[in-house]
This record gives sequence, C-alpha cells and structure tokens, in this order.
Amino acid sequence: MNAVFDALAHPIRRQVLEMLKEGGKSAGELADAFPVSKPTMSAHFAKLKSAGLIQGESRGGGIIYTLNLSAVEEVVMAFMGRLGVGEAKEGAAECASTQ
Repeated sequence: MNAVFDALAHPIRRQVLEMLKEGGKSAGELADAFPVSKPTMSAHFAKLKSAGLIQGESRGGGIIYTLNLSAVEEVVMAFMGRLGVGEAKEGAAECASTQ
C-alpha cells in the first residue's frame, strides 16, 4: 500500500488518474496536458504502473494507458478498513441483532 500512497503523493499523477476515469488515453495525449518534459511524464507513468493504478498497452507504436479499477477499488477498501470506516455500523448491526 505504500507504493500507492507514494504514487498518489504527486498532483500530476493524481490528475492523470482523473483523466483516465474518462477512458484510455495515449501517453502523448496525457503528456501534452502537463507543462513537463516527456521523460518526466514517463517517470510518472512508471510510478503509477508500479503501484498497480494504471495499465499500459502498446498499440500502433504508442502506449495507451487505462485506469486499473480493480486495484484502485482494492486500495480504497483497504484504506477505509484501516480507518475503521464501516466497522462501527457493522458492529452496531451485530449488537442489535443479538438483543
């Protein structure tokens, strides 16, 4: 989970994830949206990929990135569990059903 938080720590990487919510985009299309060099964007893509948040597929000489929804969902659920979100309601429901 540390890799995910490390990946989410940078605003450009968070914006890339926001852009990918709409669907797959080419590396060039994503890179053109930011005022940084292509190598810097490649490093951002690599960080997001290593955290499992995005997937890259080679198509026609380029790379199309997509959001890895299952990984994002898994991370959100794990984070919510660490915060104890939902546990109080579940515990209250169990107590009510035993009374």
